[in-house]
Formats: sequence, structure tokens, C-alpha cells
Amino acid sequence: MTTLTLPAVAKLNLFLHITGRRPDGYHNLQTLFQLLDVGDELHFTLRNDRNINLQCNNNDLVNEDNLVLRAARLLQRHSSCHSGCDIYLDKRLPMGGGLGGGSSDAATTLLGLNALWQLGLSIDTLAELGLTLGADVPLFVRGYSAFAEGVGEKLLPVNLPEKIYLIVTPDCHISTAEIFQHNDLIRNTPLISVEQVLTTPWRNDCQPLVEQHYPIVAITLQWLVEYAPCQMTGTGASVFAAFPDQTSAQHALANLPATWRGFIARGVNQSPVWAALADTE
Repeated sequence: MTTLTLPAVAKLNLFLHITGRRPDGYHNLQTLFQLLDVGDELHFTLRNDRNINLQCNNNDLVNEDNLVLRAARLLQRHSSCHSGCDIYLDKRLPMGGGLGGGSSDAATTLLGLNALWQLGLSIDTLAELGLTLGADVPLFVRGYSAFAEGVGEKLLPVNLPEKIYLIVTPDCHISTAEIFQHNDLIRNTPLISVEQVLTTPWRNDCQPLVEQHYPIVAITLQWLVEYAPCQMTGTGASVFAAFPDQTSAQHALANLPATWRGFIARGVNQSPVWAALADTE
């Protein structure tokens, strides 16, 4: 195998509770991660030298801080691999929307190059490597919808109804660091058990603060709630609503204001990246 094409799917936080602040400055949280069947796509081509090159349909993303490059180089160092690769990132998800696109790209890079370079590393090892890149990366490495605790890395697989979602992203970029460092962030939500998830009202503890400081997010939620109950994912700016079928979601999408981005996706319990990897075996 010398080439490989894999998806890098998005996620939603169906709820997000901040349960405390840790001594290291990070926050403990509880959340329910719903994977989607829509996302970015990565193309990997094997090189016989150790060079790792990245191209993207958005040239602004081609820099040393890109998580795809960082993931590839981390894996190469960890495995002492003597091969390299050319990577093309087809970026489709909105950036800074709380959909996990960068983390998912990094996870797909770890999974893809583990296969392309024939490293044979375990999923546990790849998830541990991924955690050094970002708290959400292990979710996408393991590739299942999950109840999460800790900083988001303690994952318990769950089977969720595979609903149709409309995801809307207004024209703004929200700094996750800014929200988590803000004095007014809710940080004392009581812990719940996984058994309580389905009977506890879902909310996002970051949403009131984001709505206050980014009024366009509040306006987007006000627009979307006319079609279905909705909330924000992650620290925003994306918001989402579940619909009973594709037709009703499409009706709402057709009325989307011109300056906002929107797409329809189905919730999935296992990431499509696993089916794509299985097809290469």
C-alpha cells in the first residue's frame, strides 16, 4: 500500500458540564460525544525518505502548528520510522466551531500513518500519543461515540440514537482558551453517572458565557430554535439541532442566512474511519 484516503469526522457535545478546575489549570468535565458521518478528508502518499509534507485546500492552514503535521512527526519520532509521507488535507469543516475538526484530523493522521507505515501500534498507544496533541484526539482515535470525563480523555462507549442533525456556524471564531479562563465560567456542576445521562436535562455550561460575549451565537440559537430545540457544541461557535428526518432538516437549511455556514449530518456510533481502514486490509 502506497496511498491511503481516510475521513476525519466531526463531533457534537450533546451536553457539556464543567465540574471543577484542576491544579494544572485544566478543567474536569463531563460530556456526551456524538460522532457524525461528515467531516474532513485526508490523502496520504508514502515516501521513501523521511520527509513529511502537507498541502491543503486552505493555504492558511499549512504551517508548523497544524495538528496533522504535528501528529505525523510525533508518530515518526515515537516509532523511529524511516519512511515519510505527502499529506493532502481537504478541509471541509468550519474552523473554531467546536466540532473537533483539528483533533479529528490529527487522529486520522495517527491511524492512517500507522497503517501506511505498517507500524502495528495498538489503539491504546495511538490514543496516548494523541492525548499529548489535544484532549479530544483520543475520542477520534478510538472512533466511537462516548460518555467522557476527566479533560475528555476518559471514554466510555455509548450507543446513541443515530439522529439527523443540522449544524450551523455563524461568522465568528471563538477562543476556547478565552472561554475556559474566564472568571464567569460555570465550574461547579455536580457530577452525574452515566446511568443519569438520559434522565438529566442536557445543557452546555459554556453557552451562557459565549452568548454574552459573542451575541451572534445567541442570534443563531434564536434562529435555529424556531425549527427545533437547539444548543451549542463545545465552546462554539457552532450550534446544532436534531430533526426527525432529512426533509425537515433540509427545510431549515434552505432558509439559512447567507453569512452562516450549515450542513446536515447523521449521528453515528462508530467512526467511518474504521470502515475505511478495514477496506485497506
